[in-house]
Amino acid sequence: MTSKNDSSWVTAADVARLAGVSRSAVSRTFTEGASVSPDTRSKVLKAAESLGYQVNMLARSMIQRQSNLVGVVVSGFDNPFLLSLLGPLTHHLARRSQAPLLMDASEPEQLSKTLRHLLQYRIAGVILTSGSPPIELAKEYLRLRIPVVMINRDPTLEGVDVVNSDNRQGGILAARVLRHAKARQLVFLNIPTATHSARERSEAFAKALQEEVKAGMVELRRVKASSIGYAGGFEAARTLLADASTRPDGVFCTNDALACGLIDGARELYGLRVPDNLRVIGFDDIPMSAHSPYALTTFRQDVNALAERAVDCLTERMAAPQMPSRTVQLPVTLVERNSTGLAADPVRLSRQADA
Repeated sequence: MTSKNDSSWVTAADVARLAGVSRSAVSRTFTEGASVSPDTRSKVLKAAESLGYQVNMLARSMIQRQSNLVGVVVSGFDNPFLLSLLGPLTHHLARRSQAPLLMDASEPEQLSKTLRHLLQYRIAGVILTSGSPPIELAKEYLRLRIPVVMINRDPTLEGVDVVNSDNRQGGILAARVLRHAKARQLVFLNIPTATHSARERSEAFAKALQEEVKAGMVELRRVKASSIGYAGGFEAARTLLADASTRPDGVFCTNDALACGLIDGARELYGLRVPDNLRVIGFDDIPMSAHSPYALTTFRQDVNALAERAVDCLTERMAAPQMPSRTVQLPVTLVERNSTGLAADPVRLSRQADA
């Protein structure tokens, strides 16, 4: 019976002694693809289970000079879409035998600390999520020859792979839906500091309407909310809806949280009915958007596909760092609910967008 101080870690040497095998045999047993006899494997696994042994991956990484840690950089945790992305990212990294190291880059003064923190763990690669983790971080990781993949970001950096949802498709379809719902006074409601995704949605929405705007059939304004989430949408209701003479009848919000705040503001502040007085479309299809008080028409991003392709790209770039940059674009899905007051035909609308 092997006795140990309860405060110490169980080591591979402890397992080897209990199993009656060499230290290298323990290492081979817990190394995928390594050669070890069935009898030795059985002894090692039985001893490891008895002692509660777990492989020290950090120590192994230092010995092999090959890390399995991937930095996942976010910009705050108040974005429901971002939170929905973290689970699939963790899942697909685990499938590739990689482990996420989550870092928050929301405070500019902490950027250098964030960079140092990840480098101290000798990360194998970095995934910059949607939102606004500064591009300077990606540039610095590239300088240090650390592979980088970005999600829903501008594909402008050489040597970086980008996986994006088709935000332009969403912007075009949003214009089609609101016009089909007979809305004429249109607004695109954006977040205070526009991200790449938000800019694409705004530009595509405006372009899809430009001929009707020129012909005087439609009026379009682009407005920035005071904050990125629900509170920003509620406050935007005060700005957009107070004056009945300039009140929009159709609003495309760059995310669902803004849209839900706007809907509540319209109802509570001015007694407006959605969709009778105001048609609203969001983006992301967060769980809140399906709740009956909102029944929000929106666009669903495939978070599982975004995460899977990002991890695939990172794994491939780790193996071939010098390959050309790649951009992967994934379709979005129109989710038609009651906030536009019509049962849109996604197939027909998609064909209009393609045209």
